[in-house]
Parts: sequence; structure tokens; C-alpha cells
Amino acid sequence: MNPVENLYYASARISDIHFKVFSSGKGIRRIYLNNKEQEYKTANLTRLHPDDPYMYGVFRQLHEYLNLERKVFEIPLDIIGTDFQMQVWNEVKKIRYGETISYKTLATRIMNPGSVRAVGGANSLNPVPIVIPCHRVIGINGSLTGYSGGLEIKEHLLQLEGTISLELFSILRANHIIIEDY
Repeated sequence: MNPVENLYYASARISDIHFKVFSSGKGIRRIYLNNKEQEYKTANLTRLHPDDPYMYGVFRQLHEYLNLERKVFEIPLDIIGTDFQMQVWNEVKKIRYGETISYKTLATRIMNPGSVRAVGGANSLNPVPIVIPCHRVIGINGSLTGYSGGLEIKEHLLQLEGTISLELFSILRANHIIIEDY
């Protein structure tokens, strides 16, 4: 039987987004957006203040990002995933601020062009949204597809980075041009 893991967590509201962050002694493990109730059921949890050293400055860096003062995160991560998920998330980390790519392009970049849906599934399970910028992955036709924090936050993040115009997106959505596929 595996011993129960010790994890830490803290919460904060930044720019109308509630962040709940879990960390280990090695780095950030999980970030939840607007999900205050989320817990780790298989860990001993210790609540910390958002500026505690075991939060690795994540709240400060998220604040800087949302206030256009940061484009790249510099925090240690301690995420868990399958080899395939880790491959996808490592490739997503390479998408630069202000750029988007399609799920198909992402699948091609990991040398597995037939895995578009699997890439979408891995992207949807990204444990540290914003830090690993899965919001920068969109449908091949430019559509905004699902996001763990909700499409409203995805739209906001892409607008913040100057990637999309929400006015154009609203027009497309009103005319049913946005197709939510991978």
C-alpha cells in the first residue's frame, strides 16, 4: 500500500478568477479555476497562505500575467500524467504568448498526426491551466473549444494576449459559425 502523500493548498481571487492551487514539496501539482470545492481525496492536505514558499510564487506570477506584466511562468511543476499526456503538455508549453495553434498542429508537432482527439483529451486534462497554456490550442477552423475553467475564461485569456477579438468571436458565435470540434 502506498503511503498517503502530503500536499499543500492555497486559494486566491485574481481578476475575477478564483484560483485553488495544490503543491507538493517539489512544485505546483494542480491549479483549479473557479472550483473552490475541489480537493485531493488521497492526500494529507495543509492549507497555506498564498505567499507561502510552498506555493512557489504562483499567485504572484498569475497576478502579473493577468495584469500584462508577465508572459512566461517560472515556477517548478510536479505534475502527474501518462507519457502521452506529458508529451502533449510539454509541447503546449512551447506555444508562445499571443499565439494559437490547432489541435491538429499540436498532434503533428508530437509526431502523431492521427491523434487529434487524443491530443484534445490530454489537453483537457492539463493539471496547471494558464501555466501550461492549453488555452492557446483551438479548433482547426479557429473555434474556441472546451476549457477546464470555461470558455469565458479561455476567451478572456486569448483576448488578454491579443490573440483574438472578442467582438469578432461574438459575431461568429451569433451567426453559429463557431463549431466546437478538435
